[in-house]
Amino acid sequence: MLIDEIKKANINAMKQRNLPIKNIYSLIISKYQLLKTSNPELEITDDDILKIINKTIKELQDEYNMYHSNNRLEKAEEIKSQMAALQIYLPKMLTDDEIRNIISNLPDKSVKSIMTHFKENYKSKVDMALVNKISKENL
Repeated sequence: MLIDEIKKANINAMKQRNLPIKNIYSLIISKYQLLKTSNPELEITDDDILKIINKTIKELQDEYNMYHSNNRLEKAEEIKSQMAALQIYLPKMLTDDEIRNIISNLPDKSVKSIMTHFKENYKSKVDMALVNKISKENL
């Protein structure tokens, strides 16, 4: 399971005394534990872990932009390394062209139908905001 890989990476980061990377892995593990305890009967899948990672990366991106705009480049680079450490666990995302190609092959090209198709078939491999933007281009 993906969380087990992250726990091993967390231990390695501790051994290497890489505090920023250890902290980001610990954050993911904490969010996983919180999800697990808040709903004990829910079986947490790798997709749930990927959602946690994606959300955390978006939060880190906001932090990075803030530090970069305030000229705190050392802290911005630390955030950037944390994002890179998490992106290792994400599946390869579909490109704009791949999304357009999939949309062109769909029989129903309504935004609702396109969004439903991508949610059901490409859940963790695509940025849904990007799909929404591209689907509206076709109108």
